[in-house]
Amino acid sequence: MSNSQERIYNFSAGPAVLPLPVLEQAAAELVALPGVGMSVLEISHRSKVFEEICFGAEADLRALAGIPDNYHVLFVQGGATMQFSMVPTNLLPAGATADYIDTGAWSAKAIKEAKKVGEVHVAGSSKATHHDRIPAQGELSFSAAPAYVHMTSNNTIFGTQYHHLPEVPAGVPLVNDASSDIFCRPVDVSKYGLIYAGAQKNLSIAGMTLVIVREDLVGKAPANAPVYFDYAIHAKDRSLYNTPPVFPIYVLRLVLRHLLAEGGLEAVETRNQRKAGKLYAAIDGSGGYYRGHAQPAARSWMNVTFRLPSEELEKSFVAEATAAGLNGLKGHRSVGGIRASIYNAFPEAGVDALVELMAEFQRKNG
Repeated sequence: MSNSQERIYNFSAGPAVLPLPVLEQAAAELVALPGVGMSVLEISHRSKVFEEICFGAEADLRALAGIPDNYHVLFVQGGATMQFSMVPTNLLPAGATADYIDTGAWSAKAIKEAKKVGEVHVAGSSKATHHDRIPAQGELSFSAAPAYVHMTSNNTIFGTQYHHLPEVPAGVPLVNDASSDIFCRPVDVSKYGLIYAGAQKNLSIAGMTLVIVREDLVGKAPANAPVYFDYAIHAKDRSLYNTPPVFPIYVLRLVLRHLLAEGGLEAVETRNQRKAGKLYAAIDGSGGYYRGHAQPAARSWMNVTFRLPSEELEKSFVAEATAAGLNGLKGHRSVGGIRASIYNAFPEAGVDALVELMAEFQRKNG
C-alpha cells in the first residue's frame, strides 16, 4: 500500500528524494527478495543473486547513458570526497601538473586534496564574484601539459551549473565531479576521461560512488598506492574486490530501471528543464522581491538559490514553507537565503507548490 499521501516535499540538497515507485519496491522486497527468501541486506556479495544485481546495474547504466565499451563502470565507497584523492593518485604522476577549475566549495575541496598528491594549477575561478557564474572559456588558463583538467559540473551551494563543457587542450582527459547533476540530461561520456558521482542525489542512496573511467587511464596508480585507491583493482574485479555497498547498488538498479521505463535521459532532461524553468520564472517575475544568486547563463537545474529582501523574511519564508510540507529550503550558510534542490526524482507538484507559496508570501509581505 502506498504511503505517498503522508510524504512531504523534500527540497534537501542531499541525501535527496528517490522515485516513489523505487521506495515502494524496495520496501516490499526488504524482508525477502522474490524467489530468494533473504533480504538484500543479508545476501552474500559473492552470491549469484548479487552478481545479477551488480552486473545488471552496470548493464542498465551503459544502456541509459550510452557508455562506450572502452570505459569501465565502477561502484566504490568513500563518497565523492574519496575521489578527490583517488583521481590524482591514479592520474597525476610525479612531476606532472593537474589543472582544476574552481567553481565553488566542492571544487575547492578537490583542489585541496589533489595538492597533497602533486602539483595543481587553478586554471580558472569564479571566486571573485562569489561563485555566481561559471568561468568563461576565455578566462581559462591551462598549464603547459596538464595530466588532466578537473571540473565540477554542478555546484549545490551556489546554484550554478555548466551548460557547455570547457574546451581543454587536445588529448588531455577531462575529469568531472558530477555528484549533483549526474544523468540530469543526456551525456556524451566519450568527451570525458573520467566521471565520478556520489550516489545520494540522482542515483541511489548514500554509501556508493559511481566512477566511469576510460580504460587507458586505468593501471596508472603508483606501486605504493593503497590498494583500494587503485582503479585497476576495481576494474579487474568488477567492483567486487571487497564487500561492495550492496544495498545502494540494489537501489541504484531500481532507479535505473525506473528511468529507462520513464523514457530515458531525454525524458529526464525535459522534466528537469520544465521544473527549473517554473522556479526561475517565479524569481524573475517577482519584480526583484526574489533575487537569484546565480547569473542567468549559469543557473542550475538542480539547485535553485535565491534571496528575499531581508534575513527576517527569509526565516519567515522557511518557517511557512516547512509548515506547509515544503522541507529543507534553508540556504547554505555561505550563501544564505533559500535553496530549492529539485533533483531528477523531485516531483513537479512540489515545484508547483513552492511557486504558489512564493506568490502568496510576496502578496502578504511584499
